[in-house]
Amino acid sequence: MAPLLETMTFVLFAAVTIASSLGVVLVRDVWHSALLLGVALLSVAVHFVMVNAPFVAAMQILVYVGGVLILISFAVMLTRPDQGAVEVTP
Repeated sequence: MAPLLETMTFVLFAAVTIASSLGVVLVRDVWHSALLLGVALLSVAVHFVMVNAPFVAAMQILVYVGGVLILISFAVMLTRPDQGAVEVTP
């Protein structure tokens, strides 16, 4: 990879990582926060690929993006009250 292209790719994914990490903290909706966490973790995996560590990148995707994000998604779906539910009072 050309040095300029490599630097631009690094800067791009660093910006994506920082922006999505800030979004995780600042967004009020838990579901959107979980999705932004997935974006941040995927961009960290891209950084691992850029430093020639493909195994670490694969483990990052499998364990963190695959496992932790699915666990958070299930927790959000199972604990979130139904927003469309209508109360019926007799």
